[in-house]
Amino acid sequence: MKIQSPATNFLNQTQQTSNKLAEQLATGKKVNSAADDAAALQIINRLTSQQDGYSQAVNNAYDGISYSQATESNLSGVNDAVSRIRELSIQAGNGALNDNDRAALQEEVVQLQSQITETFENANFAGKPLFDGQPVPFQVGPGANANQTVTPSDGSFASVISTIDISTQAGAQTAIDINDQAADEINAQRAELGAFQNTLASTIKGLGTQQENIAASQSRIQDTDYAQAVSQQVSNDILAQASVALRGQANQSAESILGLL
Repeated sequence: MKIQSPATNFLNQTQQTSNKLAEQLATGKKVNSAADDAAALQIINRLTSQQDGYSQAVNNAYDGISYSQATESNLSGVNDAVSRIRELSIQAGNGALNDNDRAALQEEVVQLQSQITETFENANFAGKPLFDGQPVPFQVGPGANANQTVTPSDGSFASVISTIDISTQAGAQTAIDINDQAADEINAQRAELGAFQNTLASTIKGLGTQQENIAASQSRIQDTDYAQAVSQQVSNDILAQASVALRGQANQSAESILGLL
């Protein structure tokens, strides 16, 4: 017969503490279940969800930069074509040329016009048309309506460029004005796209800072303090050894008393 002693209860407590500390050291987390700290676990889950939201927002912002870069690249090609048409128009305005010369220049203009039209009709980003004139919003925040929006050109001025005919001197003069207007519109669009890219880059930087702050807050609540946990484990082991010794002594005392009886 053994008498239940306070040392036995104390040993059970130290064993439970040892198991908990071992779990914290193994997982690197001091909150592993609701039993550890139900309120802290809820906060940790909310912070995790918020971090995931920031990560996706950053990805969306990078997609926005890629989208605007693709759009600007196509506009750069259009701008080169427009510049070449303007150069040909100035050349066609030279009185030293005859009709055959201007007709040859117009053939190149037709090819450039076709190139511009094809760009505005077929350019796309992952299957999405780049020049349909529709606003394109990018969700760049973890909350609702945290959007940055860009509205690309609808390419309507391509139809005006397609009317250019430099086979006559009068047509060449008109073409110069049309090209200047088209160049202004292209430059304005490219400037808007550049500003949009800079805005998204700034947004990404801000999102990264916020994400780091949230991660630090979550770490303070969730992660194991290894120095503290190891110190507690050593202390708990000493207490466990002491409780084992005390329980053995208590059992020996109980046996002595029973022997006397």
